[in-house]
Amino acid sequence: MTSQLLALAAGLALLAGCATSEKPADEKPSGREQTLVEMRAVVTGVDQQRRLLVLEGADGGRAVLPVAEEFRDFEKLRVGDQVVVSYMEAVAWQVKTSDKGAPGVSTRETLSNPRAGEAPGGAIERAITITATITAFDVARGTVTLTGPQGRSKTLKVHRPADLEKIRVGDLVDITYSEALALAVRPDVKR
Repeated sequence: MTSQLLALAAGLALLAGCATSEKPADEKPSGREQTLVEMRAVVTGVDQQRRLLVLEGADGGRAVLPVAEEFRDFEKLRVGDQVVVSYMEAVAWQVKTSDKGAPGVSTRETLSNPRAGEAPGGAIERAITITATITAFDVARGTVTLTGPQGRSKTLKVHRPADLEKIRVGDLVDITYSEALALAVRPDVKR
């Protein structure tokens, strides 16, 4: 779990200037960044037993995609089906006062399936939130030190040092990394 904290904390360093709206001077800093990748592909292989889908993209690249048990209608997928695979990756962070929580880790998983009679597909989202404590910051250097729930610390350079004026040692930072995968099967179309 500690390596996840460090990876997410590194993401925080990249995101420190990503807040999109003007905030009151006393409001704690926050931000979010996300990336969407969409790939159109043709199913070139289906392993029903291991629940693997082999896809070939328009560029000829191949990918093997494990499909969760929760996706209904996996058995309806056939070689030659046109699919659209969307993958969203996001990191969000929010500083809050120490009375609004405690250091820790939480996870969440959300699944959506097509309705009965619709084409196979679905979406699954997984998110992990790590709450770390601000144990030091240096306005002159533009750095903040976060300590995770397991006691490991990481000092990060922030992009908006002015945000450091809005934090205090002991404040908490919720860092949420989420990823979502969506699969939609289209009617068979010739390439």
